[in-house]
Amino acid sequence: MKKIRVHVLIKGRVQGVFFRAETRREAIQLGMKGWVRNTWGSDVEAVFEGEEEAVKRMIAWCHKGPPAAVVEEVEEEWGKFRGEFNAFSIRY
Repeated sequence: MKKIRVHVLIKGRVQGVFFRAETRREAIQLGMKGWVRNTWGSDVEAVFEGEEEAVKRMIAWCHKGPPAAVVEEVEEEWGKFRGEFNAFSIRY
């Protein structure tokens, strides 16, 4: 299977609604490697690496997020798989 990478910026009401924790849970369930963090503004940023189909499912989840979130936009920057992560983590 083809492995890919995507860097995303998730905009809307996405901080203070457990977005990072739920993103980590979903990413681990899908076998993703990478990270998620809050930005200094009010967005959430993440990098996902994994099997192409799993990454696409992760992006679809990001468009909804956890129940309390209101996602307005998801910016996606696709790239080559680098294999630089051993796990999926929350960055602070």
